[in-house]
Amino acid sequence: MRRIRKGDTVEVISGDDRGIRGTVHRVIPKKDRVVVSGVNLVKKHQRPRPTGGRMQAQAGIIEFEAPIHISNVMLVCPQCDQRTRVRFERLEDGKKVRVCKKCDAIIE
Repeated sequence: MRRIRKGDTVEVISGDDRGIRGTVHRVIPKKDRVVVSGVNLVKKHQRPRPTGGRMQAQAGIIEFEAPIHISNVMLVCPQCDQRTRVRFERLEDGKKVRVCKKCDAIIE
C-alpha cells in the first residue's frame, strides 16, 4: 500500500518548487515518482508530424508537469492542514487505512 495516492494533496519539501502544494495526478510506483499539478513545469519543443494523413494536434512549445521523486513530497493532512508522515492501522473489519501521525485522523 502506497503512502501517496492519486488525488491526494501534497507539498513539495525540496527542489526548485519547495513549499508549493498541489494535487497528485498520477503515481508511477515502478519509478517511485508522482506527477503533481503546477509543480516541475517543463517546456518541450514539438514539431508537427503527420499521423494517419493528418497533422498532429499539438505543435510548438508545450508546457507540462514532469514527474518528481516521491521522496520530495509530503502528504498534507485534510483535517489539520499540515504536511505529515503517514502510518498504517487496521480497523476492526480488517481494512488497512492511512493515519496522520500528527492528529491521528484517518486519511481517505
